[in-house]
Amino acid sequence: MKQFQYILWVILLFNSSAAIALDRIAAVVEDDIIMESELSQRIQILMQQFNQNREALPPDDVLIEQVLQRLIVERLQLQLAERRGIRIDVLSLDQAMRNLAKRNNMSLEQFRNVLLQQGLDYVAFRNQVRDEMILEQLRQRVIDQNIQVSDSEVDELIARANKDLLKKQYEYHIAHILIAVPEGPKPEEIKNAADRSAVVYERAISGGNFTQLAIAASDAQDALQGGNLGWRDRAQLPQIFLQQLDQMSPGDISKIAQSPAGFHIFKLIDKREIQDTIVNQVLSRHILIRTNAMLSDAAAEKKLKDIKSRIENGEEFGELAREFSEDHGSAINDGHLDWSVSGNFVPKFQEVVDSLEVDQISEPFRTQYGWHIVQLLGKRRHDNTQEAMRAKAREQIRQRKIEEETELWLRQLRDESYVEIRMHSSY
Repeated sequence: MKQFQYILWVILLFNSSAAIALDRIAAVVEDDIIMESELSQRIQILMQQFNQNREALPPDDVLIEQVLQRLIVERLQLQLAERRGIRIDVLSLDQAMRNLAKRNNMSLEQFRNVLLQQGLDYVAFRNQVRDEMILEQLRQRVIDQNIQVSDSEVDELIARANKDLLKKQYEYHIAHILIAVPEGPKPEEIKNAADRSAVVYERAISGGNFTQLAIAASDAQDALQGGNLGWRDRAQLPQIFLQQLDQMSPGDISKIAQSPAGFHIFKLIDKREIQDTIVNQVLSRHILIRTNAMLSDAAAEKKLKDIKSRIENGEEFGELAREFSEDHGSAINDGHLDWSVSGNFVPKFQEVVDSLEVDQISEPFRTQYGWHIVQLLGKRRHDNTQEAMRAKAREQIRQRKIEEETELWLRQLRDESYVEIRMHSSY
């Protein structure tokens, strides 16, 4: 423990010239390396996130191990993204930074100054935002676009819910700990994971800080957020959670549940009733251009600006959508999307649609799916209890599948890659 506290003290001083000379390799990841200075920067950012709740952080050696493992998985994904030609141009990154500052009610300059006041390297923070944008695009290509949800799955989900639950729907705020097993585990590996989960479970039910336990012990990708899954309704939760959820009250800790991914422990933080049958709907159509190794973000944006100019000069939106849009499901229908609750769109698409007047066409904008222009065709208030239920069920099944497939994919990527840890931990 003292050795790791000393290492942490050293690397947190990496900004000084003396410390730079001591900067060492923390891990070798395929043909790349992670330096202790990078690890230090990420730890600093995490500490700022928990600035008002430092007691939720685990001991220094455990924190270093968890952050380093996240950096390793992140680096493996960035290497894969580079091989696939996924890049973020400067203009897109600048816009993302302005949006981040805006969400914090600041100008970009104010946001930059706050980061500097907190002792964070602004350039490193900006690079991390860029990396997160790259990872978002990579996961969309590898996972999201391959996820399919059938009508029978939606029917089955709705049929499973009893009438009371259909009339009174709840959302649940949950935190989660995963003790993972490797792909194709040996019996001793399963036993080791089971023993480890039993220790974590005993600490949790004995009053241990669940956030701290998640950061220290969870193998899930949300571990450094304290395992916080946010608000979910039943369709977004794995079946192994639902088996216990109805018997739990806010504050309760679940029993250990086993799945192919490993052993799960979750805490029900709170629950709330959903009452929403009259909804605001929008009718829209769009054209999507995806970036790739041959088409940069700047080129995709310019292509859509040219298409928009052609529409404004009298060409038909639908004809151009059929010719150019890479959302093939809507392209065959002149780019039309069905009447939809705008909240079902990804945040940036929703933001743009909600800002438009009827018949107005947006400027090109980027989401994780690529670059779009969208035209708002109509708005209405609609009682669509059954339609909304099916649409929501479909999206929730899809999101659940994405999360499950992402967890399995990342674990496989880690298991199949060469990684050498140069910093040794006793944890």
